[in-house]
Amino acid sequence: MQDDTYTESYISTIGVDFKIRTIELDGKTIKLQIWDTAGQERFRTITSSYYRGAHGIIVVYDVTDQESFNNVKQWLQEIDRYASENVNKLLVGNKCDLTTKKVVDYTTAKEFADSLGIPFLETSAKNATNVEQSFMTMAAEIKKRMGPGATAGGAEKSNVKIQSTPVKQSGGGCC
Repeated sequence: MQDDTYTESYISTIGVDFKIRTIELDGKTIKLQIWDTAGQERFRTITSSYYRGAHGIIVVYDVTDQESFNNVKQWLQEIDRYASENVNKLLVGNKCDLTTKKVVDYTTAKEFADSLGIPFLETSAKNATNVEQSFMTMAAEIKKRMGPGATAGGAEKSNVKIQSTPVKQSGGGCC
């Protein structure tokens, strides 16, 4: 979900993957540093250290996997424990293109996100539905929190570190 490509034979993230993405927001160029951390349980201790210093964290679950959604609460607790107090969060349900396999409905996830006061989107990495929107939403939320003059050193370009935490079970599979 980090860039504009989709690979059918996706290999699960091991540890952390890192990408730079540049977007335009309100006439300003913003460079997003996207740290895609492994959502698998065995990498939990590694990924928690990456929460520190993040301006925003996107928690991604699989809409075709109830256990993936059930784990969201636990990941949000990890974020509360290790990330800065005012970090922006975004809940994303991925694989919304798989409508016949969907087990977590939009309303359930939206109500959950609303109860926590965090934005929610459904995406499809396969057909690019709302993928760009998820990054734009996160960037806009960070900008709103940091205020209108929130650029690094007053420069026109601003670096924003976004953590993307796919919520997965201990087995393989892609987000």
